[in-house]
Amino acid sequence: MAERRPTIYDVARRCGVAASTVSRAFGNPSRVSATTRNLVRAAAAEIGYEPRPLARAEAPGRSRTLMLVVTDIANPCYAGLIKAAQSRAIERHYALALTDSDESPQVEAGNLRHLLANSTGGILATSRLADDSVRQLARHRPLVMVNRVIEGLPSLVVDTAAGMRTAVRHLAAFGHRRIAYLSGPRNSWINGQRWGAVHAEAASLGLRSSFLGPHPPTREGGRDAAEAFVLDGATAAIAYNDLVAIGAMQRLQVMGLRLPEDRSVVGCDDIFGADLVVPGLTTIAGPAEQVGGCAVDAVHAELTGGGTRSRTFDAHLVVRGSTGPATDGN
Repeated sequence: MAERRPTIYDVARRCGVAASTVSRAFGNPSRVSATTRNLVRAAAAEIGYEPRPLARAEAPGRSRTLMLVVTDIANPCYAGLIKAAQSRAIERHYALALTDSDESPQVEAGNLRHLLANSTGGILATSRLADDSVRQLARHRPLVMVNRVIEGLPSLVVDTAAGMRTAVRHLAAFGHRRIAYLSGPRNSWINGQRWGAVHAEAASLGLRSSFLGPHPPTREGGRDAAEAFVLDGATAAIAYNDLVAIGAMQRLQVMGLRLPEDRSVVGCDDIFGADLVVPGLTTIAGPAEQVGGCAVDAVHAELTGGGTRSRTFDAHLVVRGSTGPATDGN
């Protein structure tokens, strides 16, 4: 008679925890402490238990599917991330499902609850949900955050805040003394990080900074932001993203202002087209493709019990024609 294979219940008895804790330690490691993970894995090794953390996902009728949630599929900043995530998912034998939250926490929550039931794990890019809502969803499936930090969950963040500080120094070198930040959505975590960096760097250089917004993270939002920019009296603006920056540039030109002779504008994300507008947009760039691939790797590591570490990616300033010397007297 074949020897019985050890089960999670045997592991649980061995280390004195609940079977559900053993299951989480292998299937969703971020939901248990490092001490408990080590205890469970040591007990499993002692009795010869071999976890199959993807068994439920591989069961008949359930596919190995990862869900990628973005705030606006029409925003070109996600193109590289989506393409790279799909390529890496195929390499790891997952299907990738894409959903758009339309910048709405309510839509995002509804999509997640519905789609996670049939998914193996998820990637949330620039999520608008409250921390507690994300943590609650993460109890059921491994989740990885992109450009958002939530304690206890793996996160991949492009350091655009550092890029914002570089942009402030770039404008200061051109003689700008008053810089406006054209804000994106108020409930965006990364928006707060970017504004905080602009404000702090400007203060350290003795410059005045102003927060204008919030505005929708679109070209239409940028056109509205341009009006506030002109009324504010600043000579340079740093926008939440490239769409806001491009919309602001277009509106400024309609108002008869020249770029960069009368105003300077900096964007963020280096989307396709940032170098095609006239003048070309000075912007902050990050490795979107690398982040997309790493996000899939992070979910896979969570599912297979390898565990993941949060990671920060460098950003850099790409200088084009939308920035130049401040006008005399400003």
